[in-house]
Amino acid sequence: MIIHEAGPINMIKTLLIIVLIYYIARFLMRLFAPFILKKAVDKMQEKAAQQQGYSNQRDPNVKEGDTVIDSKPQNSKQSNNSVGEYVDFEEID
Repeated sequence: MIIHEAGPINMIKTLLIIVLIYYIARFLMRLFAPFILKKAVDKMQEKAAQQQGYSNQRDPNVKEGDTVIDSKPQNSKQSNNSVGEYVDFEEID
């Protein structure tokens, strides 16, 4: 069993290893970041193109530039008449 003592030499070695790892990681990120970002941008563009072309895929009779209304939106708001009475007001100068 090897026991390492905490001393100034071991502390300097640890700090040098941390600094070395930092600079290696920084170098690798500069090297690979453009590829990672390009891949992410391509993926987002592909997703946007799929969403853009989705409505024309449903009906082949729809031409570019036509306005298509799929259905009437559901009216999810229902008035609650039991809330109270509406009181109109006037501003006093």
